[in-house]
Amino acid sequence: MHKGDSIIVAADLGITLQSFSDISEILGACLGSQGLMLTENDVSRAFFDLQSGLAGELFQKFANYRIRLALVVPDPQAYGDRFSELAYEHATDSLIRIVRSQEEASTWLHN
Repeated sequence: MHKGDSIIVAADLGITLQSFSDISEILGACLGSQGLMLTENDVSRAFFDLQSGLAGELFQKFANYRIRLALVVPDPQAYGDRFSELAYEHATDSLIRIVRSQEEASTWLHN
């Protein structure tokens, strides 16, 4: 399933997550890659409101397809306690990681 060291960087391809309808397109762009790096600038504000379900849906789809996802959020606490808890839970996840820097995301995705 993996093609060498191909890591998709959302910003490089103009990929953004604004609504549920974007998830399939994002997933399709990542098929056959080693994973996706998203930053907090690549997702809508609703993503950080866990009640919206957007983060959960994205994470579930990537987990189902076993595609690695690194979400770069330097300060998870800035998005509230619930998101901060989610970031803590995903700090060591094997498929979905919330990390503090693009360097950390790249290192994890390449391993």
